[in-house]
Amino acid sequence: MSLGDFFALASALVWSFSVILMRVAGYQIPPMPLTFFKSCVALILLVITLILLKQPFVVDLSGYDYLRLIVSGAVGISVADTMIAASLNRLGASLQALADCAYTPTITLVGFLMFGETLNAWEIMGGLLVVSGVFVGAVIKTDVATRKDMIIGIILAASAHAIMGVGILMVRDIYREESVIWVTGFRFFVAVFAMFLYGYIKYPGRLKNKLLLGFYRRDMWRTIIPMAILGPFLATLFWIAGFKFLEAGRAAIYNQMSTAFIIILAYIFLGEKLTTRKALGVFLALTGALLVATH
Repeated sequence: MSLGDFFALASALVWSFSVILMRVAGYQIPPMPLTFFKSCVALILLVITLILLKQPFVVDLSGYDYLRLIVSGAVGISVADTMIAASLNRLGASLQALADCAYTPTITLVGFLMFGETLNAWEIMGGLLVVSGVFVGAVIKTDVATRKDMIIGIILAASAHAIMGVGILMVRDIYREESVIWVTGFRFFVAVFAMFLYGYIKYPGRLKNKLLLGFYRRDMWRTIIPMAILGPFLATLFWIAGFKFLEAGRAAIYNQMSTAFIIILAYIFLGEKLTTRKALGVFLALTGALLVATH
């Protein structure tokens, strides 16, 4: 495996742990305050990292580049992350993987349209195995309360991943030249600012319960702080680093493995059913990832 392969797969593994914690936290904290809290924690950690590594807070970029980063952060984090949290509240952590099937094809298509990138035969075969494994392992209707919840949850998750992918690829030329830590930090700064501005306008006088709830729920800190460290901080760094060193489609195949990891972790930590179908899905996904990694 190359360095890019490692980063992309590591992102999937770390993110899967964060999703499990997000699922637990989602029972008590609504999507928007949960997203705001974890984004704030990630931003603080990224600032500390920049200071420790003695990296600059301001980078010499054009106004157009900064505009792209602002759009990428506001849409790709603020909107997409909130949609993912909302979908988790409607779907089980493993059933959400069904909607995630849109992730790899979407990223591959965007990579082709924006950069002319294509996958080789082995990567296509491995990608098909991963996506089919996710699909097979996730089509379980008993994980949600109602059909309406399943439909809305799938639409939210699929849309979020598409938005997230486009948001990060639209600035790939920037993080291939600049520090991944700085780019990640700037995007989270934009996301935090955008969410706070939205909350301040929409919920005047009610920020404590509507946006800042995560900061006041100290009983949930042991869940949501590790969630923020693993997901928005570590997983996002690995995620962007994967795109920095790999073609978009290849990185997306490894990222898609998070759904297989989530099925396993949901069984271990959340007590969700590990059916024969889910086990088969995990096997197909792991086989596909191995195929990509060895070719």
